[in-house]
Amino acid sequence: MTNTDTTTPTTSISRMANPGEFVPELSDISAALFRATGNRSVPRTTMSLVHLRAGQIVHNTYLTVLNTAFLRKAGETEERITAVSSWADAPYFTPAERAALALVEATLQPAPHGKERVCDELYAEVAKHYDEKALATLTIAIGQINFFIALAVIGKPAPVASLADQQWD
Repeated sequence: MTNTDTTTPTTSISRMANPGEFVPELSDISAALFRATGNRSVPRTTMSLVHLRAGQIVHNTYLTVLNTAFLRKAGETEERITAVSSWADAPYFTPAERAALALVEATLQPAPHGKERVCDELYAEVAKHYDEKALATLTIAIGQINFFIALAVIGKPAPVASLADQQWD
């Protein structure tokens, strides 16, 4: 028996309507987070690498597509973008980027039994590469992506390459 159904099912990708329609303060929160991380103490590319890695860790297509697009628009190579998922053994990242990627992984992944997520050694390594303002900014950038992770994994907006694109059905 052959399948004679040639129609493609059209399904909504988003699970929920745009939360900003119901909670208009969301745009203020989002804008404040972008202002807080936009002080240039941490390169925007580093923050996009961190945000891409966070999206990969939580297995979220919206975040991975969006941050991959940000990195491409910034002129990043396909090798660097592709290697974010295996950054620890990839030759494409600076020591400061490696420290930032290690920090986001430690923050988002469960700690080994009986250990801290962010141990003193990791903190010291990150602090070698970032001054106090940059370290605070990087910490806020990780908090920023955690805020958006909740919206992305619960609401499941459509994958987009730009924040100007239609994300919510």
